[in-house]
Amino acid sequence: MKNFMKEITTGLRLTATLVILLCGIYPIVTLVIGQAFFPAQADGSLLIRHGAINGSELIAQSFSGPRYFHPRPSCAGTGYDVLHSGGSNLGPTSAAWLESVKARATVYRQENGLSADVLIPADAVTASGSGLDPDISFQNAQLQVSRVARARGLREEVIWAKIQAVAEGRTLWILGEPRINVLRLNMDLDNQL
Repeated sequence: MKNFMKEITTGLRLTATLVILLCGIYPIVTLVIGQAFFPAQADGSLLIRHGAINGSELIAQSFSGPRYFHPRPSCAGTGYDVLHSGGSNLGPTSAAWLESVKARATVYRQENGLSADVLIPADAVTASGSGLDPDISFQNAQLQVSRVARARGLREEVIWAKIQAVAEGRTLWILGEPRINVLRLNMDLDNQL
C-alpha cells in the first residue's frame, strides 16, 4: 500500500510540474519571443488599410467582379470561412470532383475571356487542402491580367508591375513555387486609384 501511495504522489507531482511547464511557462515564453522578434506574424499577419484591418495575408478572401484578381476556389464553407477550413475530401477519380472542376473551368474561361484551347492552371479550378490558400500562381495571375486592366482602365504593364511588387519567391529558395498573395495584390491595386 505504501508503494501505491508513493506512486500516486509521484504521478501527481509529475502531472503538476508538466501542467505548470507546458500550460503556463511554455506559452508565456513563446508569446514573449513571438511578440519581441516577430510581432506582425504573432498578431496574425494582418493587412491594414486606412487604419482598418482588411484581413490576414495568411487567409484568402472572396473577391468578385472584374476589377479584382480572384483567389483559388474554396471548399471551406460559404467562401473562405475559417471555421470550416478543410478540403472536400473528393479525389480526381470522383465524378463530383471532376464536374466541379469542369464547372469552375467554364466560369474561369468566361470571366477572363479565354478560348477553349487555353490551358488553365490547376490552382484556378481546384481548392487547396485547407480551402483558405491566399496565394495564386503566376500563370493564374497572368490569365487574369487583361480582365483586371480593362476593368480598372489601366495598362497591363501597370498591373504587371503591381504583381511583381507583391510576388513571393520559393520558401527557403527551394520549396514550393513562386506565388502572388491575392489580398495584398488587390489592396495594392485599390491604393493605385
